[in-house]
Amino acid sequence: MNSVLILVSGIVVLLLLEGGLRWGVGLGNPLLYVADPQIGYLLAPKQQTRRFGKRIAINAYSMRSPEISPTRPARTWRVLLLGDSIANGGWWTDQHQTISALIQQQLQASLPEDQRVEVLNASANSWGPRNELAYVQRFGSFESQVIVLLLNTDDLFAAAPSSLKVGRDLNYPDRKPALALIELWHRYWFKLQFRTAQAVSEADAALGSADGDRVGLNLAAIQQLQELAHRHHSHLIVGITPLRREVSAAGSRNYEQQAQQRLQDMTSAAAIPLVDFLPIFKALEQPQSLYQDSIHLNGLGNLIVSHYLTQAISSHLSGP
Repeated sequence: MNSVLILVSGIVVLLLLEGGLRWGVGLGNPLLYVADPQIGYLLAPKQQTRRFGKRIAINAYSMRSPEISPTRPARTWRVLLLGDSIANGGWWTDQHQTISALIQQQLQASLPEDQRVEVLNASANSWGPRNELAYVQRFGSFESQVIVLLLNTDDLFAAAPSSLKVGRDLNYPDRKPALALIELWHRYWFKLQFRTAQAVSEADAALGSADGDRVGLNLAAIQQLQELAHRHHSHLIVGITPLRREVSAAGSRNYEQQAQQRLQDMTSAAAIPLVDFLPIFKALEQPQSLYQDSIHLNGLGNLIVSHYLTQAISSHLSGP
């Protein structure tokens, strides 16, 4: 009798724990990825989840945005934001607090009541300029009047698009775990796929080493993106955020400074507006307080970035 009671009690505890992890924390329902031969990978379209209390919604075009029409509605300004996890916001940012959502709110506040603005968020973790270029080559600009490419310092060294991570790295799942408890066990306790993820990282590194001048290839992708923007009657704006280390006493490393200078030289020669957030952040009293971790921004960081990008976008929008 005691053994049956213990068994039933154990099952009840596991069910309560599963429910708490699934509906309270959001484990068991991660965002899924799909492999793509040109883009590398995309967030799987048409999915929604809530992770650690933050709502995340992905539309039919793998954007972290509401559902949209492929053509721009009448009397509407449209902006396409391209980026990696900083633009995406990840699990630590609610849908309404992403950089794209904040830009949309700020632009909408300056418009007459009969005009609308849509800021589309096409982004995914660890995307670089070549992933973002491939996305626009595949899907187009959605008739956006402005395209914003939001980079961080590491993106200047991003490898060529690859789908090796999908379904192999815990951070890029292609299917949902059977239980939230299984995700908790794999992700935070045992990390069952550690060796597989390590092998994927090593394969990615080998693939990237074949790139040669990664910075040059990524700068060339940005120039191709500008050509596409012109072809679509759109303006390209580039923004770049620093790593947290770069706004501290440690500063940028020599190779980072060289890559940043190459970006500045290229954008200047190509007449691409560049919003460099390194001097903007360093001018603040406590720039390290803008970060969620060593790379990603928190809510305050998103607010500052969205403010300056909104200013840059506004100068290029002359009406629907």
